[in-house]
Amino acid sequence: KDVEFIQSSYFNKLEFTRFSSSVGKFVGFTEYGVRNAADWNNNPSLLSNMKAAKEVYCLNNIQTDYTAAL
Repeated sequence: KDVEFIQSSYFNKLEFTRFSSSVGKFVGFTEYGVRNAADWNNNPSLLSNMKAAKEVYCLNNIQTDYTAAL
C-alpha cells in the first residue's frame, strides 16, 4: 500500500507531465503538458496500462529491491 508508481516526462530539464498511481491519471505542469495530459487521460487503454504498471514494475520487484537495499 505504501508503493507508488510515478512516470514523469521531461523536456529541457522541465517536467511537463507526470503519471502517479496514487492519483490514477496524468497531470500536466506546463501548457503543453496540460494538453498532453488531457489527451492521455481520455485514452482508457493507456490509463489502464499505466495503472497496471504499478503491479508489473513495483510489486513484483519490491522484495528484491528492499533486500538489496538492506
